[in-house]
Amino acid sequence: MTTTRFAPSPTGWIHIGNLRAALFNHAIARKAGGTFILRIDDTDRERSKEEYVEGLQEDLRWLGIDWDRMERQSLRLARYDAEKARLAAEGRIYECFETPLELDLKRRKLLGMGRPPVYDRAALELAEDEKDRLRAERGSHWRFRLDGRRIDWEDGILGPVSIDTASVSDPVIVKNDGQYLYSFASAVDDTDMGITDIVRGADHVTNTAAQIEMIAALGGAVPRFAHHSLLTGPDGEGLSKRHGALSIRDLRAQGLEPMAVVSLMARLGSSEPVELRRTMAEVVAGFDVATFGTSPTRFDPDDLRPLTAHAVAAKDYADVAGAIRAAGVPDALAPAFWAAVRENLATMADIAPWWVVLAQGGVGVAEDADREMAATALTLLPAPPYGPETWAEWAAAVKQATGRKGRGLFMPLRRLVTGRDQGPDMATLMPLVQVKPSLA
Repeated sequence: MTTTRFAPSPTGWIHIGNLRAALFNHAIARKAGGTFILRIDDTDRERSKEEYVEGLQEDLRWLGIDWDRMERQSLRLARYDAEKARLAAEGRIYECFETPLELDLKRRKLLGMGRPPVYDRAALELAEDEKDRLRAERGSHWRFRLDGRRIDWEDGILGPVSIDTASVSDPVIVKNDGQYLYSFASAVDDTDMGITDIVRGADHVTNTAAQIEMIAALGGAVPRFAHHSLLTGPDGEGLSKRHGALSIRDLRAQGLEPMAVVSLMARLGSSEPVELRRTMAEVVAGFDVATFGTSPTRFDPDDLRPLTAHAVAAKDYADVAGAIRAAGVPDALAPAFWAAVRENLATMADIAPWWVVLAQGGVGVAEDADREMAATALTLLPAPPYGPETWAEWAAAVKQATGRKGRGLFMPLRRLVTGRDQGPDMATLMPLVQVKPSLA
């Protein structure tokens, strides 16, 4: 059975870059009828916060991403301890004592000699009494001993990848303070949980060879890997705060639609066109990780705005009835109101302002050149209620009285009723107007 996972660290709010990994792994599992696991990487006791765990779940649910079960690495420490002890006994992991400064000096020396900055495994040469002394003096960390061989895999996006583990340092798996690092905890979890497919960012490619060796040492089956390109801003630079709000909760706060976000991210960077989907099931059905390219993918938050407007307009009345009622629209007028305004909403938050215009009267505005014409128009407009024919009859009367026509006629009348230059078809809108407009 296909089993995937999304393993975020709860050290901040989930952002648009994290979302790609969550969405891709979710889609692969759902399309195959498999299992999707939400795995919280909370071994960093200092930085992990419960509010971020709760916020993560809330954001994923808002997007329509569900999971079959949730795991927490902080509850699996005994399992990591057991595997650490076993691998230590087998000589696959070893204790090291260098300080960060000493390691940095070693790296600098190797680079100065034109050699790759690979850890020299000096700790393996220490006598037991020397280890005891260093352990008492400064503590220790643990590394996984790589085989130093070439690891090949067929990446679901990158194609054939080959990395010689002799060219990379033995990865640290336990820090000086006892914290298990992602590389080891993830390998244990992927093995225990039967993960079959892993999609993640291209910045993890160099980690994959070491992870494959770890999974093999743990007795697990190596998953299929796919590494998607990293997102950049519209200027081609790495995403940063200067590109705008990028956390999912910030996008929510802006009123963007979840299906707009998901529809864009499920196709951005692929050879397939971005198409607005109405449901997560449609997104999953049209998802294919093999269509994604290797080049950095440009993400412009502004692309979510037209998609959001289309998503709002595509909603059925049943989907918005609650929001319309909350805006104060009487139930008898609600279906007609939605039909009138749906194509003119940037977000769902625009519902209430439109009802204010209709229920309380828009602040009628007129340019100086139109004020006389507007005053005449108001004398020709009766008090509500208005019907489907009111707009045409009123416009005809104003045309006859003022000689105005075309844009010079219809734009001032629209401004007079709504206070806006753009909006719904006025013939459809007029029957919803509850108060005769007045000129500011």
